[in-house]
Amino acid sequence: MSDPTSNPDDRLIVLTLNDAPPPRLDKALAAVVPEGVTLSRSMLTKLIEGGAVSRAGGDPVTVLKTKGKAGEEWHIILPKPATLEAEPEDILIEVVYEDDDLIVVNKASGMVVHPAPGSETGTLVNALLHHCGDSLSGVGGMKRPGIVHRIDKDTSGLLIVAKSDAAHQGLAAQFAAHTIERRYIAFTHGAPSRSDPRIAGLQGVGFEEGGVIRIATNIARHKTDRKRMAVVNDAGRHAITRMALVESYGADDRPHAAKVECWLETGRTHQIRVHASHVGHGLIGDPIYGKRKSLPMKAFTDEGRAFIEGFKRQALHAATIGFIHPVSKKQLRFSSELPKDLRQLQRVLSV
Repeated sequence: MSDPTSNPDDRLIVLTLNDAPPPRLDKALAAVVPEGVTLSRSMLTKLIEGGAVSRAGGDPVTVLKTKGKAGEEWHIILPKPATLEAEPEDILIEVVYEDDDLIVVNKASGMVVHPAPGSETGTLVNALLHHCGDSLSGVGGMKRPGIVHRIDKDTSGLLIVAKSDAAHQGLAAQFAAHTIERRYIAFTHGAPSRSDPRIAGLQGVGFEEGGVIRIATNIARHKTDRKRMAVVNDAGRHAITRMALVESYGADDRPHAAKVECWLETGRTHQIRVHASHVGHGLIGDPIYGKRKSLPMKAFTDEGRAFIEGFKRQALHAATIGFIHPVSKKQLRFSSELPKDLRQLQRVLSV
């Protein structure tokens, strides 16, 4: 992604098509949109039809059925997003690491990362503007200064934020190259196992050494429910999640829950939640992808049942993040313990 073009109200996005691009231009471009750039296929369709997309050095292309070539570079002019200025707010945040170029925070569950309609205040960006002053990278614009990647509102854990533009560009390049280590701890309904023949027969599921389940599918917005993402065949963006069982809870032959470690090769919206649901083991507490599952309440104490009934967020925590410092070039790696509510959930499940 480059700097803004000569028009200060526009941004230029540069995308390189992959080895086997789909025949439709909107699909081919959607497949290679880097993490951190909000650019859906429907938005790409509108941009193509509006004359904002062109081959490098060429004229704008307005026909969706245009076929691009492998390795071909395409330029997209993105209109400047509607102004939604974020104001500094004195909100407590847990800082794990900070220097002149970046900051690593341990985000609490329930905190939105950046302002959006309906969540203009109380976000991580509001807190960072107070904490960092004017030192956040401006690459993300007024809505999301310094934000290189995101985790969902109700997911807790580690997040990197750029304070300098050099750090922002360097971190964005590492996310695009899938070289940043991101490991999550999740609690699932049932225990995913490579010995389960049902899982073995699913689209995109494979197995690796050490009991690791590898899930590789395309993910796109659900056709009828815009709040959901879904596994799809011929659209969306490629997503790869690896999952390994840490501990199971309940009967050995039919556990009712499990603690799993997940790590990302890509970072798509709701990726772990979608892939966990795809293999039939949605996350406990997930209001979108796990609500069709239920725990055997008779297996728990009264206190445990009360806790489970009041647990209303997906049981997912961004526990580890590792990357090369984009300025100093040092290898950095940070870990975060489970927050209080997930530690309590683990104790309840262990009874």
